[in-house]
Amino acid sequence: ESKITNNTKWLIINSPSNPTGSTYSEQEIKNLSQVLKRNPHVNILSDDIYEHITYGGFKFFTIAQIPELKNRVVTMNGVSKSYAMTGWRIGYAAGPKEIIKAISKIQSQSTTNPSSISQAAAVEALNGNQDFISIRAKAFEERRDFVVNTLNSINGIKCLKPDGAFYVFPSCKNLIGKKDINGKKIENDTDFVQSLLENNGVAVVQGSAFGLEGYFRISYATSMENLKKALQKISDFCESLK
Repeated sequence: ESKITNNTKWLIINSPSNPTGSTYSEQEIKNLSQVLKRNPHVNILSDDIYEHITYGGFKFFTIAQIPELKNRVVTMNGVSKSYAMTGWRIGYAAGPKEIIKAISKIQSQSTTNPSSISQAAAVEALNGNQDFISIRAKAFEERRDFVVNTLNSINGIKCLKPDGAFYVFPSCKNLIGKKDINGKKIENDTDFVQSLLENNGVAVVQGSAFGLEGYFRISYATSMENLKKALQKISDFCESLK
């Protein structure tokens, strides 16, 4: 609340989030809503793209469910994550009519429209049988547990266990200052991910790309076989740092 000024226009909520997989509980969302009720000039953008990818009994809750704020919320979602339709390029938004009209006006002049085939496929995804979502989330949960447990067994790496999405955001701070096998000093997280790629062939994203140095992001939206190979290479790389 202390960060809100008269110039504040929007609060963006992304839960579950990219890059950390972190989530806001229903109570935390309700606590945020009390702040927003006291600041009626602030609109809310709720990015719900990972709403169906949650674990451990976590219950997804969006701020658009709070009646007093509904007219100030723009909800953004799509079929890329929950329905594994990344290449179809379909997203959608719902919110106050005047804002949606403005969005449509800008969108129509920049990228025209999504293809009719993609639109029809998205309709089938949203209206069709949803049973596979829980099965898929369970598979992601198993991969998450494997990745988190393995990372935490590597000297110099610490990783929290996220409640949603398909990312982990481990810390590599304890490895900053060491040198790789070529004698190059790891000065920051960018050096860490670059050396990991060049020396062990694993691509991850530095935390500073998301505004938080000393961390890196791993996506576990791939096979367990690939994850086992990647985690072994990450382990080997970390052990090689001196």
